[in-house]
Amino acid sequence: NLPHRQVVIIADGATAAEGARQAAERGGLSATVATTTLTGEAREAAVGCVDGAGTDVTIFAGETTVTVRGEGRGGRHQEAALAAAIAIEGSPNIVFAALATDGVDGPTDAAGAIVDGSTVSRGQARGLDASAALEHNDAYPYLRATGDLLMTGPTGTNVGDVWVVWRW
Repeated sequence: NLPHRQVVIIADGATAAEGARQAAERGGLSATVATTTLTGEAREAAVGCVDGAGTDVTIFAGETTVTVRGEGRGGRHQEAALAAAIAIEGSPNIVFAALATDGVDGPTDAAGAIVDGSTVSRGQARGLDASAALEHNDAYPYLRATGDLLMTGPTGTNVGDVWVVWRW
């Protein structure tokens, strides 16, 4: 019981999404926030975001989940990014980024990942199988090998998750 106390939320997922939108526009890109209530299985939500994104930058915020099927390494953003990479394989004009605002994605040192249409082929060139990695929840080693992990370190702030699709 805290009499005479007031709790005020100073930032949330919508704040992060709006900040991402403003940053994209400062960079000369047209950007929209599609949702601030993204939920569901990360791998499925990622494909839905890629399929539903328009041209330019589309931003999604919320918090997804992962059903653990294997014993691999990775977090929900790495899993989402790998699923998106498979969905956009060979597409030259699309990028998908998924990141945790606290800088920590699952039990790894990555905040998430940024993938494009060449992520899967870069993995194949290293003898890796993206679908097998995804099936075993083992996105971290795959994305580390392709150079697609986002490494920020802990940010000290957690307002949810932000995903960005940039299509041009």
